[in-house]
Amino acid sequence: MAELSLAIPKRWQPASIWLLYVVGLVPAAWTFYLGATDQLGADPVKSFELFLGIWTIRFLILTLAVSPARELFGWNYLRYRRALGLLTFYYALMHFTVYMVLDQAMDIPAVINDVLKRPFIMFGMAALTMLIPLALTSNNFSIRRLGKNWIWLHRLVYIIAACGALHFALSTKILDLEQYIYVGLIIALILYRSYRPIARNRQKGKGRTRNRAVASVRETAG
Repeated sequence: MAELSLAIPKRWQPASIWLLYVVGLVPAAWTFYLGATDQLGADPVKSFELFLGIWTIRFLILTLAVSPARELFGWNYLRYRRALGLLTFYYALMHFTVYMVLDQAMDIPAVINDVLKRPFIMFGMAALTMLIPLALTSNNFSIRRLGKNWIWLHRLVYIIAACGALHFALSTKILDLEQYIYVGLIIALILYRSYRPIARNRQKGKGRTRNRAVASVRETAG
């Protein structure tokens, strides 16, 4: 399958990645402005917190979708995956910060009590905790330094996605259509990315069997 990518000259590709960061942070900046000017409704803190959480999920889905989109449709946007992953972390961190600082006013006992009453918060905190090492190692130096361990470390994204989906789904008593769509997409992407190595191993096994069969036929014919 032919690969399709943005028709951007190579010298402009780094600039396009920085542009993605800028555009990706615009929703947060705009919503912060709305909150600062008292345009987020009766409960601006909760509205801001929810908004940041939804954008965390959106960027998480986009990050997970980069590889499947390339393999299934030939859409090659691998150069933007790191930026999408970091945007996921930035929004998750902002979501947590609003909860801790504006919602709970840094009251640790209140946070603990909130976690005990609403366990879905633990899933969110677990996802953010696992995102931290991924964000810190999302650079070329870490890739070279860690080698194959970098790949194993970044497979935490599957667990992060599962925790994020649980946090998002359990945050309300009744799921709306948007939640069903996002949670369904996360589940589908986790299943696809988990099955992909199995499928590759099967293809390699079939290829080795076919090669042995061809070699055997050639030896017999010779």
